[in-house]
Amino acid sequence: DGEKYFLLCLWNSYSAMNHVPLVVVSGGELFDRIVEKGFYTERDASKLIRQILDAVKYLHDMGVVHRDLKPENLLYYSLDEDSKIMISDFGLSKIEGSGSVMSTACGTPGYVAPEVLAQKPYSKAVDCWSIGVIAYILLCGYPPFYDENDTKLFEQILKAEYEFDSPYWDDISDSAKDFIRHLMERDPKKRFTCEQALEHPWIAGDTALDKNIHQSVSEQIKKNFAKSKWKQAFNATAVIRHMRKLQLGTSQEGPGHAMQEKTCSLHCSR
Repeated sequence: DGEKYFLLCLWNSYSAMNHVPLVVVSGGELFDRIVEKGFYTERDASKLIRQILDAVKYLHDMGVVHRDLKPENLLYYSLDEDSKIMISDFGLSKIEGSGSVMSTACGTPGYVAPEVLAQKPYSKAVDCWSIGVIAYILLCGYPPFYDENDTKLFEQILKAEYEFDSPYWDDISDSAKDFIRHLMERDPKKRFTCEQALEHPWIAGDTALDKNIHQSVSEQIKKNFAKSKWKQAFNATAVIRHMRKLQLGTSQEGPGHAMQEKTCSLHCSR
């Protein structure tokens, strides 16, 4: 039953779907909830990622690729302490195997998989990469890839160049780092699927630590994802221009997706 995963499906005008399920949520955004907490641990992050994996696995089983997973698209259903996480904004989603090859460079810079930027045909594995990026942020409060220069940012992602920096990762378990490495694997064929990720000890076992990391994580979230920053849309035209400089801007998904790419397929939360 897909409803148990509390998917918030807000399809835009370009969607080919015939139905528009709309769910009103009141629980607020993921970052807000973490910052407001007084106690936050690896185990809390693990539980959040498990919910996301469950939801995305359901999507993938249905043939749907989200293509824009990021913290801003994760909302709480209610203000309750045990409220479920909901996935929102399906404007860039694609039904895999619907007659066209996915190759459009779409998503949010910083969260897109290397194969997307490389303009190679890609699969649902791009969502798993994004979940890895989200898990990274939930454990330290800052993104694994960042540069004011978008060309350099894309180069980092293409090479999968990221670090577990000291002191922010000193108290994070090796199991958590191993989990992230399997999701942020440059080769999509070697990358964990949602099903494999759900079986990892950090999710399914008891390797997630209970140490309070709230102070460090919340300070970094406030520093790197201030609301004015994570709400701000980047000029899509400027990003596409950078993509074209890297010869990454050619779409093979047909006129409908080309139109969408020009208007909203690349946006940045920095």
